Amino acid sequence: MHINWFPGHMAKAQRMIREQLKLVDVVLELLDARIPASSSNPVITELIGSKPKVIVLNKVDLAEPEMTERWMKHFRSQGIPVVSIDSVSGKGTKTLVSQIEQMIGPKIAHLQAKGIKQRAIRAMILGIPNVGKSSLINRLLGAATVRTADKPGVTRGQQWLKVGKNLELLDTPGVLWPRLEDQQAAVRLALTGAINDDVYDREKIVLRLLTILRDRYSDRIITRYNLDPRIGEKENNEILAAIAARRGCLRGGGVPDLEKAVMILLGEFRSGKLGVFTLESPDEAEMADHHDDGEE
Repeated sequence: MHINWFPGHMAKAQRMIREQLKLVDVVLELLDARIPASSSNPVITELIGSKPKVIVLNKVDLAEPEMTERWMKHFRSQGIPVVSIDSVSGKGTKTLVSQIEQMIGPKIAHLQAKGIKQRAIRAMILGIPNVGKSSLINRLLGAATVRTADKPGVTRGQQWLKVGKNLELLDTPGVLWPRLEDQQAAVRLALTGAINDDVYDREKIVLRLLTILRDRYSDRIITRYNLDPRIGEKENNEILAAIAARRGCLRGGGVPDLEKAVMILLGEFRSGKLGVFTLESPDEAEMADHHDDGEE
């Protein structure tokens, strides 16, 4: 199975971002705290260039706290400012605004000292689809003015939004890269909802998820779905069939409805009903980087 998804509007989005970058003081790159490396878009890194940047680890409520802390240390060790947030509850958003003002405030003060009219700090929010950009803006604005949905590709245009007196935000469409070479990353993107569910085999993706759950979090699926404690000895398709049976997802003749079980498992993983997960560590990301360097 090879996952690839690059809707036509994303090429247009890249052109729009390139044009608007010269107007902003700082870029906020939103990453999914469950998959910080896989949700970091190399196209965005290329587009930003030397522009000041803050990494924003979003959805920390769904990620393992100790792993989030390790990722924060990882980015700081590279000299990159980083803030962790939950854009739904608003946790960390005040810290984010403070970080932006601390970084860019001196530049604005310098411009004022030269006689240039006072203006707000301009920030652009970038990230892959469904990483929570619109939810963050809504939280900062204190009102649901930006259309959001729990699916990738909802925000298509660009708009400037005023946050208080000192900050203006430019929302942008989510941008994926044209070719997903790293299929492990593609699986993680699919699991967390960054890739449209209609463009890959959901059952195969959920079977990959079951490998993770069986190997690292077997107690969670045993408890959640009331499964036999020896479930780890079973094949993934057998575990999926057992989940279908426990949830009453049966077709005629008592045949497990695997399609329904797939949607249940995927939905409960994404919503946090199976607990918190971080699917990659900084060590794994560094190993992958070294591997790529060795191939070049």
